[in-house]
Amino acid sequence: MPHRPYVIDQMISAKSIAARVETLAREITTHFLGCDKLVVVGLLRGSFVFIADLVREIDLPVEVDFLEASSYGDAMHSSREVRILKDLRGEIAGRDVLVVEDIVDTGFTLHHVVNLLRSREPARLEVCALLDKPSRREVPIKATWTGFDIPDEFVVGYGIDFAQRNRNLPYIGKVRFTE
Repeated sequence: MPHRPYVIDQMISAKSIAARVETLAREITTHFLGCDKLVVVGLLRGSFVFIADLVREIDLPVEVDFLEASSYGDAMHSSREVRILKDLRGEIAGRDVLVVEDIVDTGFTLHHVVNLLRSREPARLEVCALLDKPSRREVPIKATWTGFDIPDEFVVGYGIDFAQRNRNLPYIGKVRFTE
């Protein structure tokens, strides 16, 4: 499907992201200190770069699992219908769980996922999101840790895509249409 031409304006540099990931990892390590093994659940696909960098900085035994949920498809706006496309492989009952999300926008996807995972009775369940757009929130949900609050802009990079493009950018950029 052809797209309108666009450019990407850098919003958050790769260096700023790396520094913030280190800080988040220290805070998460402190919070979960003493846990046997932290189950880190990445929400695919947008979180894969963030989760890879984050788990390398967490100073705890970790197990990584993935869940894929979608409310966007190829659109720029949430459909508000959350679908689970890939579920966890492992059990989380009685375990410490950290959900890692790329961006919290309307909150529909994260709210759905958190409720689903809480129903599986983890010992503790916390959320870390790289980006938060509080101005877009339609569902009352907040991450325990947030990398950056951003304005209501459509962003790409560092794993976040626009119709499966631009995930490989090392920074977070704002999409600006040129026509």
